[in-house]
Amino acid sequence: MRLNYVETGPADAPAVLLGASLGADHSMWEPQVDALSQRFRVIAFDHRGHGGSDVPEGPYTFDDLGGDVLGLLDTLEVEQASYVGISLGGALGLWLAQNAPDRFHRIVAICPPSNPAATPDVWTDRAAQVRAEGTKAIVDATLGRWFLPEFTDTEPIRQMLLNCPAEGYAACCEALSTLNLLPGLGSITAPVLLITTDSDASVPAETVVHLATEIPGAHLEVIENAAHLVTYSHPEVVNPLLLAHLA
Repeated sequence: MRLNYVETGPADAPAVLLGASLGADHSMWEPQVDALSQRFRVIAFDHRGHGGSDVPEGPYTFDDLGGDVLGLLDTLEVEQASYVGISLGGALGLWLAQNAPDRFHRIVAICPPSNPAATPDVWTDRAAQVRAEGTKAIVDATLGRWFLPEFTDTEPIRQMLLNCPAEGYAACCEALSTLNLLPGLGSITAPVLLITTDSDASVPAETVVHLATEIPGAHLEVIENAAHLVTYSHPEVVNPLLLAHLA
């Protein structure tokens, strides 16, 4: 399984992986890359089925998605990295913290769904819709959840969603439909920063606040006047939080 990735920053600096949202590719991290690459070897990757990565037929599982990331670390000969992820990528960060604790130094999980298996039909129905109609069927609704109305610079994200392979998007929906991270939260040993927003219609803030009570030592930040894709809409708030936690 080949994951597409882009590296920036010094090759001998500590490594930081960036895992994107469902339907997005590594370019969604453009607002973070310059800031992070001053201090870190930044590795922004595309999930399987997304961007320039391979698109095997689904369904996928989080064992698949997590195994891909561990394989990427092995390919790059990185023994230990920190990890920053949002939405699907944030959930994957918590999965990696539970299942490969020796490989990850610090974790940032931004607006992560922690128990999407509680509503599996949401994800399997969306998978069926995208397989039948393509990602164009979900773009407007997705942008409506990801950004507040006053944020209008959404065209790059719209195009990113339209470019996402339908099978990859659908198969990652199926991975989410079976995921429940809650039972393993207490086993996480890496320092975790949780970021949520006060207007997230995709992953309600209260679900992320709950994670902070379950993950030992977790630090929680709630960003005001922001929706789900806060890394893109509010980098001036998010970037200092990342740099402080990853230092």
